[in-house]
Amino acid sequence: MTKELTNLEILSTRSGFNSAVRHIKRTIGIMEEAGGRANLADLLYALDDEEMNGDRSALVLRILLVDKLGYKTVSANLHSAASDLSTLAAEFQKWKGVDLIAAYHHPELGLLVANPKIPEELAAFGSLRKRELVVIYAGKGETPADENCQKAAELAISLFEGSKVKAPPALLRGSFIAKIPKVKAAPKAAKTPKIPKTSRALKTSTGRGRAAKPAAVEVRRVAPPVVTAAAPPAAIPTGPVKMTPRYAVVVQNELFHNGNVEAWKRIVASYNAAHPDLTVYIYYDGERILDINSLFKWGKVKHGSAIEFAIAGNDIKDVAKLQRYLAQGASHLFEAFLRGPVNNVLKLF
Repeated sequence: MTKELTNLEILSTRSGFNSAVRHIKRTIGIMEEAGGRANLADLLYALDDEEMNGDRSALVLRILLVDKLGYKTVSANLHSAASDLSTLAAEFQKWKGVDLIAAYHHPELGLLVANPKIPEELAAFGSLRKRELVVIYAGKGETPADENCQKAAELAISLFEGSKVKAPPALLRGSFIAKIPKVKAAPKAAKTPKIPKTSRALKTSTGRGRAAKPAAVEVRRVAPPVVTAAAPPAAIPTGPVKMTPRYAVVVQNELFHNGNVEAWKRIVASYNAAHPDLTVYIYYDGERILDINSLFKWGKVKHGSAIEFAIAGNDIKDVAKLQRYLAQGASHLFEAFLRGPVNNVLKLF
């Protein structure tokens, strides 16, 4: 099979053909707005379309920014990572002489695209991590890109790596001004019961895009959980998703032993059953934990250690409740989650 036929293979099925047609229509619609003073990342963010997310957005970046508009690009696997993305947005807003788009290859969420001049979009990157890929696109809309665009892309990478830079005067003068979106008033939610003091003690202070700092955790006993029939595995979130900051759970037991591990597995399974569109990520010592059993096998998660978790998806719920249950599961009160048949799911959420 020739290379050309391989590239067109997606058109050989009805679903593939329809998917390609939808992608082309959406791309044409975006092309009509991009290229003037509209930032491509802003358009994708406002579109909020799962079919233009991830790899699809990478195709749009290439065809519009590189092929059509000739934007300069600089990519790098971060040697270090900036800790406060809000300060980056404030700096990029001063760069009125150039249009910027940032693409971050998040290890869990895939490709994320943002206008780095908009704090809300940049905050969606969460916590930047070393050795992950960041690509900066810099140009001047339909005006040909010049050496200042190349310089802007290089300086932007340095900022994402946490370095201090001084932008040349040419980048500070121009008409590429960030249009901060107006925040819509949130609908009134039903009143929720007040959180007991013991629950309130579980909250940890966090900063935007930074991991939560470990805090003293007060554990309260919960009633024996209700056991329900086994539920199917949690669905992997699709489309545009968001991720919470990392929240810390401090181990209160003398050692995070096998009982604590089993309690955590059942708590997470219960959360997944109640919220199948959300995914729980667990981290220890800065690394993602794919198998909770490894926390016990390592044999180094002891009293006072902090295990972190984050949740990804849309319409994220029950974060505080999950943190409270995980805190109890990491204490000597873990046995409350081990009652009932092994293969059944607890009804905690």
